[in-house]
Amino acid sequence: MSIGARVKRLEDYELLTGKGKYVGDIQFLDQCEAVIIRSPHAYAKIRSIDIADADKLPGVSLILTAEHLPEDLLPIPMRLSPDPKLELALQYPLAKEYVRYVGDPVAVVVAENRYIAEDAADLIKVEYEVLPAVTDVYQALEPSAPVLHSKVGSNNLYVIHSKKGSFDQRIKACKHVLQKELYVQRHSGIPLETRGLVAVSDENEKITVYGAAKVVHFNQQLLAQLLGKSKEDVRLIETNCGGGFGPRGEFYPEDYLIPYAALQLKRPVKWIEDRLEHFKATNHSREQKHKVTIGFDDNGRILALRDEIYMDQGGYIRTHGITVPGLTQGMLPGPYDFAAIELITNLVATNKTPVGTYRGPGRFEGTFVRERIIDMVADKLQMDPTEVRKINFIRPEDMPYTNGISALGQVVEFDNGDYNSVLDKARAHMKWKEFPTKQAEARKQGRLIGLGFASFVEKSGFGPWEFAEVELLPNGNVICKTGIAEVGQGIKTTYAQICAEQLGIPYTKIEVLHGDTDVVEKGNGAFATRGTVVGGTAIWYAAGLVKEKLLQCAADALGVPKAELTLDSEQILFKTDQQTAISLLEVIDLCKSRGIRLKEQYTFHIDHMTYPYGSHAAEVEIDPETGALSILKYYIGYDLGKAINPLLVDGQLIGGMAQGLGGTLYEQLAYDQIGQLITGSFMDYLIPTSMEVPEISTEIFENSPSKLNPLGVKGAGEGGTVAVAPAIANAVMNALKGYSLEITSLPIRPEHIRKAIKNYVTKNM
Repeated sequence: MSIGARVKRLEDYELLTGKGKYVGDIQFLDQCEAVIIRSPHAYAKIRSIDIADADKLPGVSLILTAEHLPEDLLPIPMRLSPDPKLELALQYPLAKEYVRYVGDPVAVVVAENRYIAEDAADLIKVEYEVLPAVTDVYQALEPSAPVLHSKVGSNNLYVIHSKKGSFDQRIKACKHVLQKELYVQRHSGIPLETRGLVAVSDENEKITVYGAAKVVHFNQQLLAQLLGKSKEDVRLIETNCGGGFGPRGEFYPEDYLIPYAALQLKRPVKWIEDRLEHFKATNHSREQKHKVTIGFDDNGRILALRDEIYMDQGGYIRTHGITVPGLTQGMLPGPYDFAAIELITNLVATNKTPVGTYRGPGRFEGTFVRERIIDMVADKLQMDPTEVRKINFIRPEDMPYTNGISALGQVVEFDNGDYNSVLDKARAHMKWKEFPTKQAEARKQGRLIGLGFASFVEKSGFGPWEFAEVELLPNGNVICKTGIAEVGQGIKTTYAQICAEQLGIPYTKIEVLHGDTDVVEKGNGAFATRGTVVGGTAIWYAAGLVKEKLLQCAADALGVPKAELTLDSEQILFKTDQQTAISLLEVIDLCKSRGIRLKEQYTFHIDHMTYPYGSHAAEVEIDPETGALSILKYYIGYDLGKAINPLLVDGQLIGGMAQGLGGTLYEQLAYDQIGQLITGSFMDYLIPTSMEVPEISTEIFENSPSKLNPLGVKGAGEGGTVAVAPAIANAVMNALKGYSLEITSLPIRPEHIRKAIKNYVTKNM
């Protein structure tokens, strides 16, 4: 059996031996390099751009401003969750009249090398009329605030209003009501490899772009549209990718500018983003403010929830449209059956870098808010917080269950699940019942320890379709093509295992091809944890069609019904006694002699997402002197229906937790009042290292296989991230019972903990 086996990744040998090819490794004869000139101001009107001195510098090949681009050039459209109301706030490849964030592209310089291009950039004189910047969502909504997009008429670009039941009626009947304001800070994916492109134009002006990622075919179509070319004249090739996580691979201004420059010069043009540019220009994410009102009874049953959300969108709408706020709303109720829900999300423009998705977009934020509120309810009632969760969980017998709220264009409908069972596993693993005694003993020793939990439901398998092609070669090897991109999730291994399961051959004999628009005819790409659910299912069906051809050919040759044969271990076997009927290679030869081509395509369509779920638990210790936090134990229990490769699932959960830890304790993209990014380097923007990431215990469950695909699979890419913040925050609160601390914002800083401890000590002296 290949499915379910903990086999090693096929991707790793090439990468670990230094044989991978990243976009920075690509070199062409006569190649030149580009530098992007970016606005140093958060909000300003462009008065003039003088390129004369730069244009005279020896080695400069091309300088582009908005005036040099086609007059009919469209802004970059939305890929996900588009809405006509947002089209007036889209971004053009180069700023035309106004710049709206520090890092907004203003001009491009192409020269013989990066050094000359940098020197030329210094010679370009841009005259700005600096305008007052808007750096906070509440400030942006004040009547006196400057409107960043005059055609929209307001900085509140979009409002999403969702309801289930009557919140106003329910809240009146609630004995207890809590009102809290919570905040999740701005941060983003920090891949090892920043963005980069190499664009090459041939004599027929067909453009080839190296360095595509994530949504290769979409970017091909969009680039062709913006360049005014046919899709066949644009080729995108995916190189090895040093991390995706959401921000990488979307269509940015540079994805148009570099190919356009290559077409003008008829020379290869290369651009590699430096780390400072990455902090300023690549999509940010996460920043949301939540005003929550929640009503509940004496038993901890939550009857009414209202959340008014303010999402800081930054200066423009980018390719994700309203994906992030939509997912926050759709998934905010989580695994709980709340009788009445009202959610209002305001998508607010500010003079900051535009935002997009980052691993667990919208759910990292919403899960923090919801799971902190659950613990606050428990604290108010002096109840066990895990019991409050159990009281409010959606029951298995109520599945499929809808919370009545839409996300990604479809109403959220949980396919199946037993949320209580995973929480029980987490409680048992962390020895929750024994913990009060352990905690009391620690306090006697002057140690502050705490244990916190967080439960969640994830979404995965976003459609609407994905493409696959499987071809069995004469030597018994297989070529498998997919429209999914590889961004570190291990699709070569996973898809090889799926193919191997169908065709009865070792997974090492399967080559997976992806990310080249001339090789793979179509695809939707890698996002929304869709790789295995949608892409893997397409592979399963395509391989199954090849298998049926093999069995039919063997049945015809043997003179037996096809139903009596099966395929395993590179042999056609009789089902009754598992004896070999004919070898796989012999059947391949038979098929060839009869003109049967062992090559099949399949496009798998899916109407609803799948919903994996789980629980996180953290045991922490607080240093009473410094407020520093240490994680003593960390647990993730996760039910994903069926694990194709549990080893890869473990890796996804552990890697996801590390990123969630960064957002919980360390990472923050902070701005000052005039819109300058003040944490734009690793001197100020902290990420967890191997010293900070704890040992993580993972437990994979297959209790609730999805009924929406034949593999029963649900996704594994984001469940390790979304519940880290509330699990740790709840553990800190548990450690500091009786102290004047309430965690309502991220990141959790030692100085806040230290201050609470100091105030407590002073008060009790």
